[in-house]
Amino acid sequence: MNLRDAVRMVLAESAAFPELLRVTRHAYEELDAGRPVPHTSLSWLLREAARKGVYSALVRKHGTPAFNEMVTVLGKEIDRQAPAPIRRPSPSLGLSAAGA
Repeated sequence: MNLRDAVRMVLAESAAFPELLRVTRHAYEELDAGRPVPHTSLSWLLREAARKGVYSALVRKHGTPAFNEMVTVLGKEIDRQAPAPIRRPSPSLGLSAAGA
């Protein structure tokens, strides 16, 4: 499954939720045209689908393995794009910011 397929799965179940439908349709159209979709949009899409109960419809329609693959594909792309957080040493370890 590729990213476009994963977004299409959510798109097919989004009709009852106008904002989710709008964002998902835009993401699908961008991917279909070969353009990237920002991780912020993909992350919102994944969260909103969960909030609106779309996950259960996806599992019923496509089965658990396909649903899990969809979430994995979206999650990997979000992780790939998202900036890595800066790790600071814990003051409880007695390390300074310089690492000494």
